[in-house]
Parts: sequence; structure tokens; C-alpha cells
Amino acid sequence: MWPQEFIWFFAIFHQEFRKGNLIAFEVLMTLAFAHFFGFYNPKQLADFLGIPHQKFYVELKDWSVYHVKKMLLRFMVKQAVEHLKPVLNKSDATQSRAGLTLAVDNSVMDRFGKLLRCTWSWFSGRYHKVIRGQDLLGIVLTINHMALPLHLLFCSKQGRYNTNKADLLIYMLSRLKAEFAREGIDITKIPLTMDSWFVSQPLRKRLHCLGFTKIIIAGKSDYTFTIDGKKQQASVLKKELVLHNPKWGIDVPSCRVRGHSPTFGSIILFFFQKSTTRSYYLMNFSQDSMRGAEIWHIWKQHHLIECFWKILKSIFHIRSMQLQGDGLYTALLIKVLAYLLALRMQARREFSQWTITQIMRHLSRHQDVRDFMTTHFHDAFSII
Repeated sequence: MWPQEFIWFFAIFHQEFRKGNLIAFEVLMTLAFAHFFGFYNPKQLADFLGIPHQKFYVELKDWSVYHVKKMLLRFMVKQAVEHLKPVLNKSDATQSRAGLTLAVDNSVMDRFGKLLRCTWSWFSGRYHKVIRGQDLLGIVLTINHMALPLHLLFCSKQGRYNTNKADLLIYMLSRLKAEFAREGIDITKIPLTMDSWFVSQPLRKRLHCLGFTKIIIAGKSDYTFTIDGKKQQASVLKKELVLHNPKWGIDVPSCRVRGHSPTFGSIILFFFQKSTTRSYYLMNFSQDSMRGAEIWHIWKQHHLIECFWKILKSIFHIRSMQLQGDGLYTALLIKVLAYLLALRMQARREFSQWTITQIMRHLSRHQDVRDFMTTHFHDAFSII
């Protein structure tokens, strides 16, 4: 039923990892596809099939963290290239309608296991307090209302050198720039969106040096700006500035002003009202001035990365996969493979209007998981 979806993954694997263990990769794909039947970790699937779960873990340990990270990056980039190339070959208007952006954000997953890597104390926006867990930094391509993950890395405060998120972000963008250059695509032309955590003048300069020219970042309430000769904090400006009614290209009350910051110099600020009681503002870190409609059109896509985090947490249950040591990235790879497989399923005509949850329910009702997996992943099941 799904030969073309599986063929894509195995074709990429054969092209990029010619010396890779095919059976071990089939195990990865088996565990990824098992998510559609409600099995979110190797133990759950093994218990259902009545086999020792240790056999799954033996195959998973066959991968080094280097190869796992490389597979993560290559599969995500290949998926994005398929969607990017048809759009980049069209007019600027078509590209704008596609909503091309690179959204940067991090998500904290609460963890309590002491043997799990990258577990530390992080501030969680969900809980509005510091919790113990893993902080996952991600870069997601938004295109045609889809969120395609491009690069995912866990942040760690442990070790002799504590790499901060700004350094990690520059490293990730540099890797992506090189990977997409191999495919003949210059991703520095795609706008960047980030939340207020990344606001800093040094990071702004480093992004410009890397080649990114369009950068929109959410502003912090405690920053001070001088507007029309009056110096005030952004928290006060949000209350005092008069926001104009929604107009062409902007579907929320908004106001675009030029301000001066002692840190950033002259800068364009875009204030907008998200609800009747809450207002926010964006900072244009781009090299050129931008219209309010353009700033808003770029920022409107940023919420898709939040949707991506929710899918990983709520639908694919990323917390349920608790592999120790280097298995941290193996677990992430399995979840990403499941997400990419779901996107490819949604591309089929019969599922184009369905959600991932609806596809999962359909499969669990109309397919026998044992027969399905032994048919499509017979090599993986030959070892168990």
C-alpha cells in the first residue's frame, strides 16, 4: 500500500550511506512506522509482537552518534529540497505566497532520568518556570503552510565548555548553508524569524556576516527605545502607541515606527495586537528597511514551528523514547523519520485533507500491524 513512501527513505539511505547497515536502518524505519499504530518506543512494539525488546536495542546501538546526526540532517534537507526547488524557480510573488521562512525556536521536554544526556535545568514557556529536562533547538522551514524540520540539536550545559544557543545557532545555520549549497540552493535568501531569546547585537552581526539579509525577531518588553524624541521602555510603548485598524496585507491592529536604541541604533519596530488585551512588537534586524505588511507576512509563519513541537510531543510522544547515552539522537531520528513519513503520506491524494491523527486512526483500523510490518520490513524481522 505504501511502496513509494518507503522507497524514498531507502533510496536516500543507499545514496548517502553506501556502507550503512541496511537491516539496522530497516529497524529504524520499523520503529518510525510503528508510531502510526500507537507504539512510541521499542519496548511497546516488542511487547505487542511478543519478542525480546533487547533485539531492537542491539540494532539501534549499531549506529554511532556521528552517523545518526548525519542521517538526521540529510533526510531533513532532502525532504525540504523537494518542496523548495519548484517554488524557487517561480516568481517572487509566488515565493511570497508560499510563505518561505526559516523559523528558529527551542522547546523544553521535562525529563527526570539521571542517565539521559543533556538533562539540565531550563526555563519552560509551557510551565512558566524552570524545570529539569532537555532543551531542543530547532530550525524549521515553513512553506505552503507546512513545517519541514531542517536541523535539530540538543542544548547542553554540561561539560568543560558550555556552548550557548547563539553559538549553536550559527553552527547550525552554517551547516545548513553548506548542505543546501550542495543542492544548488542559497538559503540565505530566505527570511529568518526568531523569538526574543535571540535578541543581541553580536548575533545580528554574525547573521549578517553569514549572508542572511532578512531577519525578524520578537522584541523584549524591557528594551528601551527613543521614538519622536521620547525615551521609553517597550512595555510602555505597547500601551501608548496608537495601533491602526487592519489594512491591506496586515490582518491585525498594528503600527510601524522607526526608533533608536542605544544597543541597536536606528531600527524599525512593528507593534501589533494579538488579542484584545495583549500587544507585542517585532524588531527588523534586516539589512534593509521593510514595509509593515512584509514584516507581518514573514512573522505570520513563525507559529508553524510551535505546531511542529506540538506534533512531536502530543502525537509522536517524544518523551516516551528514553534511550540512554548517544541513544538521545537515535530516538530523535526515529521521531523525525515518523514525522517525515507522515508528511509524505499526507501528500497522497486520498490523505491530502486528513490530519496526521486521522491517518493514524485509519491505519490502525484497516491494517494488521504484524502483516504490514513483515511485508514491508521483512529483513528487520528476520533478525528477530
